[in-house]
Amino acid sequence: MKRVAIVGFRGMVGSVLVERMVAERDFDHCEPVFFSTSQTGAKAPAIGRDVAPVAGAGDVDTLAKFDVIISCQGGDYTTEMHPALRRAGFKGVWIDAASTLRMNDAAVIILDPVNRSLIDDAIHRGVRDFVGGNCTVSLMLMAIHGLYQKGWVEWVSTMTYQAASGAGAKNMRELVAQMRFIGQSAAPVLDDPARGILELDRAVGQALASEKLPKDEFGFPLAASLLAYIDKPVEAGQSREEWKGHVESNKILGLRGADEIPVDGICVRIGAMRCHSQGLTIKLKKDVPLDELDATIAESNPWARVVKNEKPATLAELTPAAISGTLEVPIGRLRKLKMGPTYLGGFTVGDQLLWGAAEPLRRMLRIVLEQ
Repeated sequence: MKRVAIVGFRGMVGSVLVERMVAERDFDHCEPVFFSTSQTGAKAPAIGRDVAPVAGAGDVDTLAKFDVIISCQGGDYTTEMHPALRRAGFKGVWIDAASTLRMNDAAVIILDPVNRSLIDDAIHRGVRDFVGGNCTVSLMLMAIHGLYQKGWVEWVSTMTYQAASGAGAKNMRELVAQMRFIGQSAAPVLDDPARGILELDRAVGQALASEKLPKDEFGFPLAASLLAYIDKPVEAGQSREEWKGHVESNKILGLRGADEIPVDGICVRIGAMRCHSQGLTIKLKKDVPLDELDATIAESNPWARVVKNEKPATLAELTPAAISGTLEVPIGRLRKLKMGPTYLGGFTVGDQLLWGAAEPLRRMLRIVLEQ
């Protein structure tokens, strides 16, 4: 039975990963040891079996002896420890949630419902580094991979609406703290039905402008607002988050050079706690009937689900509130756009902590364990 080191199990991604591994009984198929940068010697999380106390995540000699290392510790940890472990003789499989190694030629971005054949080929070739993809890219491909499989996609414009949890646990807490501050500030007006709506609007606006509004993490108000820039700037006016849409989707699909399919758009942070949403404009290579597009999407994988383009179904089924904590990746609002019959519009939602983060990691581990 392979020995598996799990590093960084207390953060958002690590917590969801362990939860999913327990639910799918992954721990029955390996010998796990938990590692932490700050909790050495503490009791390991409850996984339904006895495990050793938490070990130190900086112990290169110990980690190098494992068959598999799963890291949810973040990019700085990967930057320091991955090369140190390889130098120390670690020949096992490295599975990572961080973006550090994604674009390395020697690494594969994992999303097995979409690119299982590429993963199998990489294992056969002796590749040992496997990395989870960007959350919105993975969720987009889960939703519309069927269209890619048919060769129908010419390009994609994706406008993302990304939840606070995509920025981390501290940011989630700050969003709720902002909500509380706004609610408390506006409460005297809100609680008095005789006071006008403009008074309430001014009270909220004053709260958003207040120096007391918590904004150490985001730097700006997110509650009752949005932030139309995520990550660092790169060339041509893109943010790095927007840049990832093209480079990562094509790497996941194994497309290079002239075969690459353009993906671009604008990435926006919104005041949702969990789940990323995306408005898609898809340029098709030919006019495909809408019912055939619906069927192709629905049949592409067990988790993609087409929501009828009707108001009741959309409001009930195509929201972060409806999808949070589930593996479903619904897509709806599917219709041909005014630009012409080869332009398809759609809207999709997915839990980025699952298919966008933890789920590809645990599924990659099972693939390795079954070799």
